[in-house]
Amino acid sequence: MTPTLDIRDACVALPEARTGRLHNIVQDVSLALHAGEAIGIVGGSGCGKTTLARASLGLVPLSSGAVHVKGVDLQSLRPEALRCHRRYMQMVFQDPGGSLNGRMRAGDLVAEPLLVHGLASRKQAEVMAQKLLIECGLPANAATRWPHEFSGGQKQRICIARALATQPDLLICDEPTSALDVSVQARILNLLQDLRSERGLAMLFITHDLAVARCVCDRIAVMDQGRLVEEGPADAILQTPSHPATCALVEAALIT
Repeated sequence: MTPTLDIRDACVALPEARTGRLHNIVQDVSLALHAGEAIGIVGGSGCGKTTLARASLGLVPLSSGAVHVKGVDLQSLRPEALRCHRRYMQMVFQDPGGSLNGRMRAGDLVAEPLLVHGLASRKQAEVMAQKLLIECGLPANAATRWPHEFSGGQKQRICIARALATQPDLLICDEPTSALDVSVQARILNLLQDLRSERGLAMLFITHDLAVARCVCDRIAVMDQGRLVEEGPADAILQTPSHPATCALVEAALIT
């Protein structure tokens, strides 16, 4: 079966702010993610996991290697074709407040991807947006409210509803609960689990927290200094870590 996301020997080099010299952020990463599967990319700050997530969507160019989404090589697509292909791959960002345009109502924020990709008329998009907001656990009147009227957890639900609007096959979540308190984190993680099960989403979950990855993911891949250093079933990785970076993360998470 063709993986939903297939990363092959991916490398990303970005210029340093002060010198302009290229610095290797991601090095020789290979990973396959299938429909209905969740893989956690785990590592400390600066290890390259967010850069890998952005490269998986074509938001950051590869210096070498390839990324295939639904069997299509993103590097081979022209800008317009890549824009069309983005409907199959969406991202939920770390900061829900910063991800939302404060001048748009929640319903318009969720409807916007449907209109951009020409998937619905404005009236249809409004109806679909309201249904998505309710599916993501928000009240029926949420569509008419402004972002500042919602809590942090509710804003993240809006972001998730917006990401689901185009019915993507791949959902990338970049630290989606790190800005939320513990009780709200649990509700958002449960929502993501339910949506993955119901929709058969392939989910790449970026986090520094092994305990969170354990709740959500089937497999865990540990990054250190731009490389994948350990990968396997979540329980096996957590119970018998072999790489020093994984051991440090397990110890920090106090997982038993």
